[in-house]
Amino acid sequence: MMDGIAVDISAAGTKVKLDNKNAGKASRVVHIRNVLSDATESEIISLGVPFGRVTNILLLKGKNQAFLEMENETAATTMVNYYSHVTANVRGKPVYVQFSNHKELKTENAPAQQTAAAQAALAAAQSLMPQSHGAQPGDTLGGQNTVLRVIVENMLYPVTVDILHQIFSKFGAVLKIITFTKNNTFQTLIQFADSVSAQAAKLSLDGQNIYNACCTLRIDYSKLTTLNVKYNNEKSRDYTRPDLPSGDGQPPIDPAMAYVPGMPGIFPAMPTAAAAAAAGLRMAGQMQQGCVLLVSNLNAELVTPEVLFTLFGVYGDVHRVKIIFAKKDTALVQLAEPHQAQTAMTHLNGVKMFGKPLRITLSKHQLVQLPKEGQPDAGLTKDFTSSPLHRFKKPGSKNFMNIYPPSATLHLSNIPPNVTEQDITSAFSRHGSVKAFKFFQKDRKMALIQMGSVEEAVTALVAMHNYQLSNSSHLRVSFSKATI
Repeated sequence: MMDGIAVDISAAGTKVKLDNKNAGKASRVVHIRNVLSDATESEIISLGVPFGRVTNILLLKGKNQAFLEMENETAATTMVNYYSHVTANVRGKPVYVQFSNHKELKTENAPAQQTAAAQAALAAAQSLMPQSHGAQPGDTLGGQNTVLRVIVENMLYPVTVDILHQIFSKFGAVLKIITFTKNNTFQTLIQFADSVSAQAAKLSLDGQNIYNACCTLRIDYSKLTTLNVKYNNEKSRDYTRPDLPSGDGQPPIDPAMAYVPGMPGIFPAMPTAAAAAAAGLRMAGQMQQGCVLLVSNLNAELVTPEVLFTLFGVYGDVHRVKIIFAKKDTALVQLAEPHQAQTAMTHLNGVKMFGKPLRITLSKHQLVQLPKEGQPDAGLTKDFTSSPLHRFKKPGSKNFMNIYPPSATLHLSNIPPNVTEQDITSAFSRHGSVKAFKFFQKDRKMALIQMGSVEEAVTALVAMHNYQLSNSSHLRVSFSKATI
C-alpha cells in the first residue's frame, strides 16, 4: 500500500501508526518511493539533511519506500519543491519525493533493531548540521559561506545553468543559481543549502576545466548570504521555487557583494565533503568521456534517423544515429564531442516528441557501429559525419551562444526577401497551430514563429529545418529564448 494509514514493516506484521488527517496538504513528513531494498537509513536521511533537521525516519525495505519527518513544514516544503525540479538519487537510482498524507511519524511499535538503526543514523546526520556556527535547525535558505562566486575563464563553449547545476550539485543541494556577464567575463553565483557542501565544491572545483583545456572555473566565496532569484530561465534558477515566471532577465548584482577574495572556509575538511568532492570530479570526468546518447521512449512509428539527426543537431553535430532493430522505440545518437552530448541530454531529456517524453542517458558505447557490408539494416543506421547541415562545424561559432531549451517559440533565419508571412505560417500550420508570427524589424531574413506548445514546436522544427523556400534558400530553424 502506498503511503497508507497503517504500514506493515516486519515479517511478523508489526504495525506503525501514522496520523492520516493531512491528506492532500503540505506536511513535515515526506514520502520517498522507488527506494532500493538494500538502501540504508543514512542514505535516505542524506536527502533531507540539506534542507533542515530530520527528526524521524521510517524505512520500509520490503515496500521500497521510506518516510522522513522534518523538524518543520518549511523545511519539508523546500525539500519537496527542490526535488520536484531536480531528480533525487540513492545509489545512482532515481527516487521520487512527495508530501506524505501523514502529519507525523509514530514509530514506537517498530522493531527494536530498526529503531536503533534509525536513531543512530539521525544522530550521525545532526553532526553535519551547521548549528554551532550560527545556523538554526531548519535554516536552509542561506548563511555564511553558502554562496559561491564562480568566474568561467577561456569559455570556448557555452556553460548553461543546467550544466552548472549538474556539476555543483554533486557536492550537495544547490538551491539557486544566477548567471551574468561582467567585463566580458561569464560569472555565476551558486547558493548551496549548507556551508559544508559549498566548501567541498570550492576546494574540489577551483581551477578545474569543465571541458578539455577550456572553461576554467575560478571560485571564491560571495559576501551574499542568500540569492534573490526573480525568474526561472536560462540565466537564473531557484530550485526551491518551480512556480517562478520565466521573465526577461535577472536584476543586476551589486559588484561589491559578489565575492570575498580568499575567504577561508568555516568548516574543516570532513570525510563526507571528501566523498562528495570525489563524486563531483567523477561526474566532471564523465562529461568529458561520452559522445553517445541512449534515447528511449521514442514513437516507433514516426521516428527516423533523420528526425533524431535534426533534433539533436540543435545542440551539437550528430555524426551517427542507430535505431535499434529489435526495439524501435530506442536509439543511439553519437555527437561530435562529449560536451555536445551533455548539452543535448540536458535540454532534451523529458521533452515530448510525437506524444512521448524522451528518456536520455549516456550510453556505455563509445561510438555507433555501422552495419557490416551486405548486412540488412532497413535504413535504421545512418552516418551524418559529412552532412552540410551541421550547425557547429566552425570553432567559436556564434551558434554556440544561441543554444536554448525547447520552447514554443522558434527562431527562423535565411528567409528570402520574396517569401511572405502567409507562405511561412501556411507551411508551419501543417505541423501544429501557429499562434503568432513576427519578422525582425532590422533584418527581414529572420523571424519568430510561436506554435501552440513546446511539443508542436519540436515537431515543426524537425519538419521545417532545411525546408526549401526557394531555389537557393533553405530555412534554418532553432529554439528561441524570446516570445512574441
